[in-house]
Amino acid sequence: MPRLFTALEVPADVGQRLALLRGGLQGARWIDEENYHVTLRFIGDIDFRTADEIVEALDRVKRRDIELRFEGLTAFGTSKPHSIVAKVAPSRALAELQAEHERVMQKIGLPPDGRRFTPHVTLARLRGTPQRDVANYLALKGGFFAGPFHVSRFVLLSSKDSTGGGPYLVEQSYPLAAAA
Repeated sequence: MPRLFTALEVPADVGQRLALLRGGLQGARWIDEENYHVTLRFIGDIDFRTADEIVEALDRVKRRDIELRFEGLTAFGTSKPHSIVAKVAPSRALAELQAEHERVMQKIGLPPDGRRFTPHVTLARLRGTPQRDVANYLALKGGFFAGPFHVSRFVLLSSKDSTGGGPYLVEQSYPLAAAA
């Protein structure tokens, strides 16, 4: 059974800038820059017939290309931080694309994703990192900004059942129409 999700890729030059933020945080497992992405819809472990339905249904998604930018770093997990992430600035186009992916998955018969969409790129997974160390890291590096940059496609990615962070494989890509 494949473990699937839809995402936007991070351009290589932006990924290199994000990778410069690595280090200086005990207990962090840093994500390799080739695995940076913005998850649109986590699908999970599914059978191959459903995977084929998803591939076909996503081919009908027709949207314009999207302009993204990063607006700082934050940590997920309040009392026990579990991730360091680069925040993606919200935009109407991004929210509409994500909502369409959610509708597509529900139309196929998958349950709704119960999490609120918070666009981000995960930079590190944390294990046992003290809150104070995370706060110090964010005080030093949290003012990261990058972009704007254009994203001209979304992808269907697969991953191995693991603790997250890749490696990810592009199963299918879907072009976004160029803005007029």
